[in-house]
Amino acid sequence: MKLTYNGLNNQEDWTAAGISLPDYDPARLARETQRDPRWVHFGIGNIFRFFLGGIADALISRGEMDRGITCVEAYDFDVVDQIYTPHDNLALAVTLHQDGRMDRKVLGSLAEAIKARSDDPAAWSRLRDIFSHPGLQMISFTITEKGYALRDADGKYLSHVKADMENGPAAVTGAMGVVTALLYARFQAGRYPLALVSMDNVSRNGEKLRQSVLETAHIWADKGLVEPAFCNYLQDETRVTFPWTMIDKITPRPSPAVARTLEESGAEEMDIVVTSKQTYIAPFVNAEAPAYLVVEDRFPNGRPPLELAGVYMADRTTVNAAERMKVTVCLNPIHTALCTYDCLLGYTLFADGMKDPQLSELARQVGYTEGLPVVKDPGIFSPRAFLDEVIQSRFPNRYLGDTSARISVDISQMVGIRFGETIKAYIARDGSAEHLTAIPLAIAGWMRYLLAVDDQGNPFELAPDPMLPELRAQLATVKYGDPDSLTDQLRPILSNANLFGVDLYAAGIGDRIEAMVREEISGPGAVRAALIHYL
Repeated sequence: MKLTYNGLNNQEDWTAAGISLPDYDPARLARETQRDPRWVHFGIGNIFRFFLGGIADALISRGEMDRGITCVEAYDFDVVDQIYTPHDNLALAVTLHQDGRMDRKVLGSLAEAIKARSDDPAAWSRLRDIFSHPGLQMISFTITEKGYALRDADGKYLSHVKADMENGPAAVTGAMGVVTALLYARFQAGRYPLALVSMDNVSRNGEKLRQSVLETAHIWADKGLVEPAFCNYLQDETRVTFPWTMIDKITPRPSPAVARTLEESGAEEMDIVVTSKQTYIAPFVNAEAPAYLVVEDRFPNGRPPLELAGVYMADRTTVNAAERMKVTVCLNPIHTALCTYDCLLGYTLFADGMKDPQLSELARQVGYTEGLPVVKDPGIFSPRAFLDEVIQSRFPNRYLGDTSARISVDISQMVGIRFGETIKAYIARDGSAEHLTAIPLAIAGWMRYLLAVDDQGNPFELAPDPMLPELRAQLATVKYGDPDSLTDQLRPILSNANLFGVDLYAAGIGDRIEAMVREEISGPGAVRAALIHYL
């Protein structure tokens, strides 16, 4: 049973293995999509293949769409060569339920895979043709927050961005340069309308995408590399829109256990690939069942009927409220609060930490006790019901295999939005956040984690984070087993309004966080004792 167009002809074998196949012809769909593209996606990794590929698959199966998705990769070209091409762009979606059940389905909705390389004449010509097609309706993105960045931490252009700004649309390498250059091709072809839809887990994602594209275009116009009218086209919201979205689906790295199960069922060549860019990917994708996608409904050239596949189509205010609910209260803050304590207490899987009595109580207090009282209800689903699902079924699902080390990656980039917004809400309501306990304890856990010594005094490896050198240097004189070594080393971090959106001392919790950290470094078992003390 090979995951290829020809391999799907052995329908009886796939059915006997409990793997559902498309009820349409993926090869024919691919040909029709190549002839008449409607939906292009940048960033063709795991969440895209499972979630958005699954949405398209459902609509195609119901006869609501007759075109697939054109898949474009601007960063990790190995994904195209090692996963898409060998398997005719097919993906095997494996849903991991909390009770251990697996639903398995082949998705045939991914119609074409292209490397976004301006130095590859054939690929670049193909992309220009696609973007010049009048019927193209939407470009969606899952390229992570870094994909939209133009500048480094010092405010200087990243090296590839600087080169793209100088070279113009004919020789681009970065994602934003590539997208802007292809939009210029669409402008030249007829100024056709289009929606550019960021589906990354980033606050105000559409705004960030728009700002990066416009900045690139304006610099090119200033240099005489494009006409000024191109900038006018991009800013005309009757022609080009950048809808905001909220996306939520836990999609961990591919699981070796899932690979073994599939191969035991007869599926061949299910090996997990680690690309040269350190992307973990496989012919299959494993993910949880719950999924949320809220999209601002602004599509000047039409769109697929996404709402028929469970997507919430809404206005910008609703999208923003849904995103804030998830990112600042009902999901991400709990991830951030627990992942560092998991590492300190020896838990590898996040789901196992959720079974710990103190950590499950920390999750409950961060969400229910301190988050819900100040969250805005988006109106399309209940924050409490969303949080119930997270606490009761999503986070305890150990079959996902999601690790706390993965969740800890780049955590310094996240603590501000995860906790800062709730802290600011209490300051606005009460004048201070001094009565909070769980959120200060979560921040203290992050500070304690940065020492890279667990609760038994054993060293462990910190997850990658761009601020690690700076933060570790600041805490260099804080010693495990010596509470008196902590004097004022935390103040520059906790008072950094750029990090948290507010000075935590002015908010009334800086000193309390210091006291918590002092307790947590006092010796073996001190982290556990502090959790019991405060919770």
